[in-house]
Amino acid sequence: MSLLERLLALAWMMAMVAVMRVASHDYGDALSKSILFFEGQRSGKLPSTQRITWRKDSALNDGHQIGVDLVGGYYDAGDNVKFNFPMAFSTTMLAWSVTEFGKFMGPDQQRALEAIQWATDYFLKATSIPGFVFALVGDPYADHSCWERPEDMDTPRTPYAVSKTFPGSEVSGEIAAALAAASIVFRPKNLGYSARLLKRAKMIFDFADTYRGSYNVSLGQWVCPFYCDFSGYEDELVWGAAWLYRATKAPNYRNYVVDNAKHLSKILVRNIDGATYSGGSFAEFGWDAKHAGINVLVSQLLLRSNTTNLLDPFIPNADKFVCTVLPESPTLSVSYSPGGLLFKPGGSNMQHTTTLSFLLLVYSLYLNQANKLIYCGNVVANSSRLVEMARSQVDYILGSNPLNMSYMVGYGQKYPQRIHHRGSSLPSIDQIPEHIDCQGGSAYFNSDKPNPNLLIGAVVGGPDMEDSYADSRADFVHSEPTTYINAPLVGLLAYFRSHPSS
Repeated sequence: MSLLERLLALAWMMAMVAVMRVASHDYGDALSKSILFFEGQRSGKLPSTQRITWRKDSALNDGHQIGVDLVGGYYDAGDNVKFNFPMAFSTTMLAWSVTEFGKFMGPDQQRALEAIQWATDYFLKATSIPGFVFALVGDPYADHSCWERPEDMDTPRTPYAVSKTFPGSEVSGEIAAALAAASIVFRPKNLGYSARLLKRAKMIFDFADTYRGSYNVSLGQWVCPFYCDFSGYEDELVWGAAWLYRATKAPNYRNYVVDNAKHLSKILVRNIDGATYSGGSFAEFGWDAKHAGINVLVSQLLLRSNTTNLLDPFIPNADKFVCTVLPESPTLSVSYSPGGLLFKPGGSNMQHTTTLSFLLLVYSLYLNQANKLIYCGNVVANSSRLVEMARSQVDYILGSNPLNMSYMVGYGQKYPQRIHHRGSSLPSIDQIPEHIDCQGGSAYFNSDKPNPNLLIGAVVGGPDMEDSYADSRADFVHSEPTTYINAPLVGLLAYFRSHPSS
């Protein structure tokens, strides 16, 4: 066989491997399940259309002790507390997923809208009293000392709010972003509801900006250490303004973003789980820090409006972000496991995997549209490279990893069985209708048996840096699902559902 024939054969074999890899994942099935997960996280009165039927009504009196209806919303993870800061970020990411990739969702788009509205209906309640924004419902310390079904919980359901006197610009700014982003996705479907969301988003943004301060100070003893704001509230203000600009095209919001971007250029130094971590703010994105997301979002908005004179520093910082993620880049600042999973410091690593991959995919669309390349020193990356990187992370989550294990419950043949989730791990009311009290669930928590209820679509915190996974309920850092892991994954799966081989 000649050299040319050998090269052609090798190319054919590589192509076949790529095809087999792509064909091994049903992105449409994973998309449906990633959205279904949110039904398992619902708080409040469940609708007749509820598909995760082992879940029942819960927390039906939230807010009633102070005369405010705070029923609804989502439990953020495996506990029964409603933390509005990460809930709002999850909502923003769901809305961004639909805004960018809704056209690829097929029949699942309506389910995604239902998932968004379950949150926005709640946020309309949580912002219904002028001068107050509710940030938390429940006592996290009491809740975390119990292992109870949400339907049984008897821990305090105390509501906590920020106000003019006790501000919380990060939680208020993120709620404003969520409402503004959601107003965009509902505009073609329900103009009245969209207008209501947008009006409230403007009001809450003005409140967050006028009465500046961190809820770490106002509510720190209740929100810390669970969802402390490490990065300051300035990023949420710019993030909220960016989404209001996208929703309204109003120059005042554009100007706010451009004028306040300078506050985001500082170097972040954080202590995460006892380890000091420092990195450029341009590299951060998640429920706490919005910096990289702002740069990607604003780059798109300014280019579409032909305001290219304002693109600095957004596109340069978005490019720098990409260069911190690409494995071949000389400025790489994240880590990769031997099997190829992206890692950043802090718990629940899959949140970094899904959020950063989402940004890579969204930014790839801009690169493709602008026919632009990214230069990381002597390394050049095009839009296809960013899509390839995002796909590699999604495929790892779905089972293309050393354990051949899906980290999405209910997807594939092998997935986590003992997730850190109260409702999933305790028998449903259909099985045991009697009340199970605070300590009554301990035996189920300590059991080695698989969870009796499948929280289909839940993506757990993931394996360790060596690609190992213990599948232990007690190992919550790796076995707990969260809404902010799944929300950006919805957009990723929607794109790959319609682009299985791109």
